[in-house]
Amino acid sequence: MTDEQMVTTPEGPARLWIDGDASSRLWLVLGHGAGGGVQARDLAALARRLPADGIGVIRAEQPYRVAGKRLPPRPQVLDRGWAAIVDAVPKGVPVVTGGRSSGARVACRTARSVGASAVVALAFPLHPPGKPEKSRLPELAESGVPTLVLQGARDTFGRPDEFPPGEYTLKVIENADHGMAVPKAFDQAAAVDAVVEAVREFLAPPAG
Repeated sequence: MTDEQMVTTPEGPARLWIDGDASSRLWLVLGHGAGGGVQARDLAALARRLPADGIGVIRAEQPYRVAGKRLPPRPQVLDRGWAAIVDAVPKGVPVVTGGRSSGARVACRTARSVGASAVVALAFPLHPPGKPEKSRLPELAESGVPTLVLQGARDTFGRPDEFPPGEYTLKVIENADHGMAVPKAFDQAAAVDAVVEAVREFLAPPAG
């Protein structure tokens, strides 16, 4: 059962959607996309399925969304809100941060400053559609912690073959677009399963 909790941040109240409990061996904190919310198909699937593996999932709704605004504020404002959100996560076990699209950018920019053990970047927006010259690669490359990138093969914000080799693990979600949706000719459930399994493998306990 999902619990909801409000958190005070310097940018206004944020809302946490919590799936997991005190027995969780780690917490995965996920931010939403710029114009989307915490009910995105990949975020919702991770929250629904990972707690059974001892991975607590917290989906964080940024203050601007709680306030009813559609457009996100400046990166510095997002990052300040995010830092307060992560600070509210229960202590005592590792914390992995991440999110989809804009949320992935925030997680990469702040990973070291918030003490994240790793980052899960869903649909990282490598560049605006049709504008590869406006690259956000430095944000990804400088996360400073182990990072998993899950990218749809049809993502117009950056196809998998546009990502150069780097200090991150890139997993391709076949046939998926930026929202991890696939055409009707393909299996939507299989695409979501691939996201969950890749994150599950990335966050598996160390052998031994």
